[in-house]
Amino acid sequence: MGEITIHPQDLDRLLTDGTSSRPRTVSYQQAYVDIAATHYGRPVSEILPLLHAAAHTAGVPFTEDDLAGQAEAIRAGAPYELRVRVSR
Repeated sequence: MGEITIHPQDLDRLLTDGTSSRPRTVSYQQAYVDIAATHYGRPVSEILPLLHAAAHTAGVPFTEDDLAGQAEAIRAGAPYELRVRVSR
C-alpha cells in the first residue's frame, strides 16, 4: 500500500474523471490501468520504468517503494491500495 499527498488542483493528474470536459493528458490512474492490462505477469524490472514514466508525465509524487509495490501488484495481478491525502 502506498500513500501520497497532493494539492487539490492536481487531483485530476492522479484520478480519471469521466465527467470533466477539460482536455488533458491521461491521468496516472488510466496509465496504471493500461500498464496493468498489458503487463500482467511480466517481470517487475520491465514494469517499473513504465510506471516511472507515467508518474513523471502525470506529475504524481510516488516514491521508489510505491512504484515498486505497484509494479509487483501488476506482475502478480493483485490489487494495489493507495491512500491519497489532499493538502489544504
